[in-house]
Amino acid sequence: MTTRRIRGVAAAAALATGAAACSAPGGGADGGDGKPAESVVIGVATEPDTLSPLLGYGKDGNSKIFDGLLARGADLRLRPALATALPKVGDGGRTYTYTLREGVKFSDGEPLTARDVVFTYRTVLDAGTNNTAKSELDAVQDVRADGDDKVVFTLKYPYAAFAARTVLPIVPEHVAGGQDPNTGSFNTEPVGTGPYVLANWSKGEKLTFKANPHHWGGAPKVKTLTVAIVPDDDVRATRLRSGDLDGAVLPPNLAATFENDEDLRTHEAKTYDFRAVTLPTGNKVTGDPVVRRALDAAVDRRAMVDKILDGAGSPAYGPLPGDDPWFAKDIARPRDLAGAKRLLDEAGWKPGEDGVRVKDGRRAAFTLLYPAGDKVRQDHALAYASDAKEAGIEVKAESATWEVIEPRMGRDAVLAGFGSVGDPDFGLYTLLHSSLAGDGFNNMARYDNPAVDEALDAGRRGQDPAEREAAYGKVQRELVKNPGYTFLTHIDHLYVLADRWDGPTTQLEPHEHGFASGPWWNVEDWRPKR
Repeated sequence: MTTRRIRGVAAAAALATGAAACSAPGGGADGGDGKPAESVVIGVATEPDTLSPLLGYGKDGNSKIFDGLLARGADLRLRPALATALPKVGDGGRTYTYTLREGVKFSDGEPLTARDVVFTYRTVLDAGTNNTAKSELDAVQDVRADGDDKVVFTLKYPYAAFAARTVLPIVPEHVAGGQDPNTGSFNTEPVGTGPYVLANWSKGEKLTFKANPHHWGGAPKVKTLTVAIVPDDDVRATRLRSGDLDGAVLPPNLAATFENDEDLRTHEAKTYDFRAVTLPTGNKVTGDPVVRRALDAAVDRRAMVDKILDGAGSPAYGPLPGDDPWFAKDIARPRDLAGAKRLLDEAGWKPGEDGVRVKDGRRAAFTLLYPAGDKVRQDHALAYASDAKEAGIEVKAESATWEVIEPRMGRDAVLAGFGSVGDPDFGLYTLLHSSLAGDGFNNMARYDNPAVDEALDAGRRGQDPAEREAAYGKVQRELVKNPGYTFLTHIDHLYVLADRWDGPTTQLEPHEHGFASGPWWNVEDWRPKR
């Protein structure tokens, strides 16, 4: 069999982080190559900081250990999970009522009740909980239980995308309620209602999950899942080739090396994932709007797609991909190196003796950080630096760990990755709104544009589709006038997986992938091939 690419089913909504499992010796169906198909080992680049939904884990669904009130099917449409049906919406879009499924139990045997749902949402929204995604639930005014099986949300304002927020995993109050949500043992010893139970977590090495035989949706056929944490792209490819891994997230150049392997299949997922350079406003060079516009004009996006991504992606003219229905088509623009030079000349940035422009004694130079071991970001950083040099701007690409990068994000540029599937509010608000400037990885560039803030607020609160479309169109056009980021490429995610199971598919994916997304987003539904 030759390698085949499977396109993800597209619709409009989110998921998050990517997936896992483990090759353990023992009984079970044989996949045809001597390996048991009841266990899977997947190699991914990063591990979560926490497994607690109270701090953001699994907030977009597919968390494996937990379930939300709703979930997403293969077509990404919302479907009932812990709830029996989609919510009943009332009061002009200000109340959402859910009825819980009967007989659902947490993995410790205790029953799920409406009180657990209330506890989960109230804890996430509590000012003392260190959940950087709580702004996503800004619309919630109150959540209350109506008996044991009904939950009622009251919103401050109608929020068209609210139902999609209720894929948030539900936490048991009887376990997490007596702990500090920020430091408690629940962060590493979670209890949920999901198809898998955490069996072991060796930090920096692997997470092992066992099938939950009492899951309300049925016991998974894949009994053991292990997520191997392998930050280096080349090492993941080597371990996959040696048979140490059953599947892996890989960049395009490495995925291509498996094309002729008869036992492996390459899965390609379309995504909202983009690479961009943050341009901190606090930096004297990147904070200059003219420099930002010049960098935007100088970058060769098409060359990055062709040479770095091997065509597995598209140019990024803003945070939304060009085939998204909310994309403002008039912002697509070609490279304009002459225009970039003209902008800098007119603003007083004149070429120095070494070719680097200077203004008022300051050189047009800045550092661009990228995470060590990430070949795709490294290649983007080097290409960006090369393009900028042609315009007379010196960009010093520097590899570092995230522990080194995070304290420097306010003053140094970062080759960053973002992107949320679904409603534009999901990705744009946290990326751009000034109220979230410097809030962890939210608004990393410290972007502050009142016109963008106003449009983001209008889009979040609007109910009329035409008005919302106008608001998000304004956001995208303002980013062309004053870019807080240089948007580079949208990236297709590539996964290489042993061809031993029926059922693997991909979905339209966000930036975060590997731990719950990818072909293993539905691993609980896989069946060993016979």
